Amino acid sequence: FEKLCSISLSHINVYACLVCGKYFQGRGLKSHAYIHSVQLSHHVFLNLHTLKFYCLPDNYEIIDSSLEDITYVLKPTFTAQHIAHLDKQAKLSRAYDGTTYLPGIVGLNNIKANDYANAVLQALSNVPPLRNYFLEEENYRHIQRPPGDIMFLLVQRFGELMRKLWNPRNFKAHVSPHEMLQAVVLCSKKNFQITKQGDGVEFLSWFLNALHTALGGTKRKKKSEWG
Repeated sequence: FEKLCSISLSHINVYACLVCGKYFQGRGLKSHAYIHSVQLSHHVFLNLHTLKFYCLPDNYEIIDSSLEDITYVLKPTFTAQHIAHLDKQAKLSRAYDGTTYLPGIVGLNNIKANDYANAVLQALSNVPPLRNYFLEEENYRHIQRPPGDIMFLLVQRFGELMRKLWNPRNFKAHVSPHEMLQAVVLCSKKNFQITKQGDGVEFLSWFLNALHTALGGTKRKKKSEWG
């Protein structure tokens, strides 16, 4: 889900409780995460920005290689070599819940009425040139955008979703598109929503144009990085 504190609804300095999965802001004395750890005796928290683990209320960092599986699920990474072999070695993976799946062919959760958007996102995730570009974050990490521009959020969220869809080490054989769709609602000024059906063709056209523009392309003269 969107990385917001379940109490303050802030997206700043958010920690996930690894016992119950809820999000809380801060870890200092009297912070929401601190109070949660004392009241419910839940002690291990993950900073969703830095991906560092902490024990609360004692407030010390936990260094343990066994936790790397969690950080990789949150932020999968792909090397150029790995990307080059995606279509050459179709290999089943086993999720941590025991189910098997083929990376890239996994379900997207239907939250309310977002199946029209899910179908488009699934299709785009299997277009190799587009997929390969977004799997490698370095391709667009340093693109400069004007201050206050929100459209680049689509690029970031689509890249995150693409990497989760193709992750060979997922917890489950399905992925939530919640953050991606929240960005769609925001950037489309609610023309495309989660709570009511939209037209898949219209969404595809808008989404590709929005990505193209956010990556530095224009409608007439300049090409973006990928089209």
